[in-house]
Order: sequence, then C-alpha cells, then structure tokens
Amino acid sequence: MFALRNSVRSIERYLNRELSWLQFNRRVLSEAENPANPILERLRFLAIFESNLDEFFMVRVSGLIEQVESGINETSPDGLTPKEQLKLIAASAYPLRRRASEVFETVLKPEMQENGIRLVKIGSLGPKRRALLNEYFRQVVFPLCTPLVLAPATKVPFISNRSLNLAVELNDGAETKLARVKIPSVIPRAVRVSKSRHEYVLLEELITINLDTLFPGIHINDAYIFRVLRDADVEIRELDASDLISSIEETLRLRRFGDPVLLQHTSEMPTTVRQQLMGILALEGEDVLNVDGLLGMEVLHELVGIDRPALRFPPYIPHIPESVGTYSSLFETLGTEDVLLHHPFDGFRPVEEFVASAANDPQVVGIKQTLYRVGTESPIVEMLAEAAEEGKQVAAQVELKARFDESNNISWARALEHAGAHVTYGFPELKTHCKMCLIVRREQNSVRSFVHIGTGNYNPSTARQYTDMGLFTCDPDIAQDVLELFNYLTGFSRQTQFRKLLVAPLNLREGILDRIAKEERHAKKGKAARIAMKLNALVDPEVIEALYHASANGVKIDLIVRGTCCLRPQVPELSENIQVVSIVGRFLEHSRIYYFENGGEPMVLLGSADAMRRNLDRRVEVLVPVESPRLVEHLREVVLKRYLEDNVHAWDLKPDGTYQKRVAQKPDQSFDSQAWFMANPPSKALYGSARAH
Repeated sequence: MFALRNSVRSIERYLNRELSWLQFNRRVLSEAENPANPILERLRFLAIFESNLDEFFMVRVSGLIEQVESGINETSPDGLTPKEQLKLIAASAYPLRRRASEVFETVLKPEMQENGIRLVKIGSLGPKRRALLNEYFRQVVFPLCTPLVLAPATKVPFISNRSLNLAVELNDGAETKLARVKIPSVIPRAVRVSKSRHEYVLLEELITINLDTLFPGIHINDAYIFRVLRDADVEIRELDASDLISSIEETLRLRRFGDPVLLQHTSEMPTTVRQQLMGILALEGEDVLNVDGLLGMEVLHELVGIDRPALRFPPYIPHIPESVGTYSSLFETLGTEDVLLHHPFDGFRPVEEFVASAANDPQVVGIKQTLYRVGTESPIVEMLAEAAEEGKQVAAQVELKARFDESNNISWARALEHAGAHVTYGFPELKTHCKMCLIVRREQNSVRSFVHIGTGNYNPSTARQYTDMGLFTCDPDIAQDVLELFNYLTGFSRQTQFRKLLVAPLNLREGILDRIAKEERHAKKGKAARIAMKLNALVDPEVIEALYHASANGVKIDLIVRGTCCLRPQVPELSENIQVVSIVGRFLEHSRIYYFENGGEPMVLLGSADAMRRNLDRRVEVLVPVESPRLVEHLREVVLKRYLEDNVHAWDLKPDGTYQKRVAQKPDQSFDSQAWFMANPPSKALYGSARAH
C-alpha cells in the first residue's frame, strides 16, 4: 500500500534496527544504575543486560556476519549494508558492555558491601577459610575440571557457547603451551565462604589458585578468563512435518556448534594469548572485546536469589476478583460480559482455572490450546494432560521452533501425546506465536464455546514478571473464528478471511494498514482521529510508512514501544504528530494494544503481534477486537493514558534515535505507571473485590 522511498533518503526516514535495540539494552542498564531500585534488583537488571547482549550477538550479529561472508550487500531499510551495520554495532555495543562492568565495579559492588554482601578475593581470607575452600575444591570442583591443550594441538577441543573458561599459559621445558579449563556450570559460580555472612568467592579464582593440581609438575605462567559467543540462529530448513521433532533435535545439536561470533576476555590477557585464541576461533580483531572486571554477569542471578527480602522489590500479590477467581464464577461472569485481565497486576489464576476446567468441570467436553513458551514446569500443560487422561477432547498446537525453548516444548509435546491429547506442530515454515485457548462446554440443552486470547505465553512464571493482557469472551463469532483457525493450524484449510479476528499471515497486515488509512480519512474529514499503539517493537517499513502518511495528514499518534523502534518521531513534515515513548521498569512491558479513534467510535485490538515483518508475514499471530464499550474505555482512559503519563520509567525517543528519560518537574508530580497499576489493579475496578489467596 505504501511503497518504500528510495535508499538515498531512507536513512532520514528510518532508524537502524540493531542500533535501536542496543538503545533498549542501554535503558535496561540504566535500571541497574538507578539508585531508586533495591540493590539486588539492580544486580538482576545487570544480569538481564548481559543475557540480552549475549543473545543479540548470538542471533542478530551472527546473521549480519553470515550475510557479509556470503557476499550479501542488501541494505537495511535505513540504507546500511551488513558490513556498515557491524561497524556501528561494535562502536556502540563494546563501550556499552564496558560501561556495564564499570557500573558493577564502581557502583554496585560498594553498595553490595554496604549491605553485607561481598565478593572477596581468596587472598584476603584467613588460613582457616582458605583451607575450607581448598577442601571444597578437592572434593567438589576438581572432579568436574578437565584441562585440555589448545595449542599446540593436532585437534583443537571445542569451546562451548557462553562457557566461562581459563586460558592457562604453561611452560613445559622449552615449549610454551596454551591449555583451557572450562569453569563448571553445574555448581554455583559464587562460592559462599561463610554460613553466617554473605561472603562469596568466584569459582574461577578458586580454580586458578589450585591449577597446580590440574597440571602437576608443569610450570604455570598465568591464567586468564575468557568466554566465547557462538551463532545460535540455526535455521530449520526444508523440514518434513512428519519428522519435525527429530529435525528440531538436530537443530539444537547444531546450535551448540555454531560459528564463533565474539571473544570476550579480561584486560589482563596478553596479546600473545589473545592472538592464539583468535586464531583457534578464526576471529578478527573487530570480533574481540576486552573488559575490565567481571565476565559472564549471569552469575549475578545467584546473588539475586539470596535470602535478603529487604534488598528486593516488596512482594506484590496480584488481585483476583471473586467473580472470575474460579472457573465456575468465570463462566458465570462470561455469560453476561467479557473479561479483561492485565497481568501481573491482575492474577494469572483465572487463566489457569480456565484451563483446569477442562479436567475438573464435568460440563466441559473439550479444549483446544496453542503453546509457545510454557517453561520447564507447566501447570497449564499438566492440566491439559489430566483432561486428556479423563477422556476429554484435548487438542494442543505446540510450537517446537520457539527459539531457546525447543527442548522444553518437545518434552511437553511428548507428555501430552502420552496422555492421549491430539498434538500438532503447525507449519514448518511459520512459527505459531498466537496465544489462544478455547473451551467447549455443555450449557442446558446446547454447547457453548469460551475463548481466551492473550498477549503473553501460558506461563505462570513470566505472568508474574511481564505485563500482559488477556481477553475472555464467549462471543459466537470470535469463538467460531478460533475454531476455524485451529482447523487452519491442524488440518488442511485455505481460509484467508475471518469474521472478527485479524490473523497473520492471512489478513493481519492488511487489517492494520486499513485501520491506519481509515484514521487518515477521518482526519481529512475533520472527525476524531487518533492512533495509539503499545508494542514491543516497531520495525515493519510498510506500517511505519502508513503511520508517517497518517501523521502528515493530521492524525495524532502515540506509540508506546518498549524495545526496537525504527520510526523517527517528531521530524518536520514527516512525523510531527507522532510521539514515541519506551517504558522500562520493574516488570517487562509485553502487552500489545492497537487503538484507533475511528471518528468517535473507538476500535481496540489485543494480541500477540508486534509491527515486525516476522510477525506479520512469517508467523501465525492473532489480534482480537475488544468490543465491550466498558473495556474499550478502560483501555483508552486507564491503561494507555497511565502509560503515557509515566515520568519515572518513561524514555522519549528523539528524531536522531537517542532516548531522553522523562523527569518530573517537581517530586510530587512523579508518576510511575507500574506502581499505579499495582496500587489500582484494573480488575478491581472492573470486577470488584478480591477472593482469598
């Protein structure tokens, strides 16, 4: 509908996707720096920052490297070649990672110590504690360590992805050798020194001072910490659906052996050792990052888990109204009105009760559900299995290609099949990312279908950490759409249109573009015209061009985009009517809301789809309309309005791609949207008092 402009001007119209994502991770790092956050939460944000950056290199950077090595020079929407993007990424990502180390060493470690949590050097301990640590090494650590020669070696041993390693320089007579000792990941890396105090030494230091037991009789020059990130974006090509599980298992095996994309090492490592590692890994200088301080900040998750509640966010108990707290009360309420929940402020229990009804409610005869990321422990899947064992009709569409969750999903798929459920795996070429569940229930002399469609996964753990929304309804048209969509997923169907749902890759892109264009027509006629979208990412060029066009014709556009945003706001004659804000706080903002003023008759859609090519063209996604005027008003006047008012965790995107944190003009004018929702859970206003927890 909206043709892309020529590449000469594209850099003026679009922000680079990769650099925009790095800006998002910078905002995560800022939460680690934020003194208003408790110290253990700041450590958690720092660990999340590191994990995010690792995945970025393993997936996004590895993809760009593959393009360069394949001679692909196709430019991104902002007009940059893969090689140009890699240079800009290095110029941004490397200083960002060094800043993270600086934050830990100069800010967080001293604050940890003030609160009685210390990472200490073994040399600072007394003889008794050193002896206890050495005994721990002999009994527990030594059996797990396997020293391997790296150079000279006829066959170089494999260095696994994200592993922490010691590069050990040995002097064996006249010859200098390089060995590698992998730091075991099956035991804690933060080794507690004292039962009475929170003092820890790092496992790599304990191994370092005991290297003589691993290399007896050999002179050890020194040892240096390093880690390697590898390509984890292994494509699943030409899969036969009948052999999908074995194909996914092969993909998991191949991911472990992906090409190296980044070598990280401490600044103490000499040039000779670094060059040897670069040669072994076939990496160039631009693929190497030296860091002062801690490598592998995932160890901070171990410290976050210590028993010091006062050093974490106060616990939050979600609100669960009596009218939806059990499946019987939920079905009764749904007989009169739709139900909207906003997690984690509203509890996830009604969703679990909805699924549990398949096993526990004698009136329920069948259930159909999609499963994307359900976690290592899943009450939801266990309920589905129980329902199948009870003889209920259970159909589950399990997405095996959910990156980094493939192994869990394979296990759950097999468990469901063993219980007697009908399990399907969707399409080899498409990921099924939509979140929907349908219950078929006998009521009086008929059968009625109830539907839940959400923005987040059916995962109780992430439901406590992510903000998501879920709509329950028994609208006949929506229920029929969901039934037909399951047939599309599990059988043979060429259906392209639905009554009310927007479904990718069938009609969702067209549906969003049509609604944006409709707002533009309303603006031209002088009618009420406004667009508000809350997304994880805004990347798709066609959607961006449509928003630019609407803005130029007078449509007011508010975008709440947590992560990557390639649209340039506030550019004269292009996007003057568009503002973009990102909110990064205690909870990960994950809900997707599409709001259209529609000339005074508002339309709202909720679902799993971000405005990205992959979501619109290469995934099965669903957006469901919210039709209750009461819920539409709530989403506009409460949810979207409160997020847009935030001046504590909100960052405004500037035309040049930088973000500026909002600051209240006066302390008493500060407004934290997430804190407000915790104090005012949406379901309390919509559905009344809470049931007992």
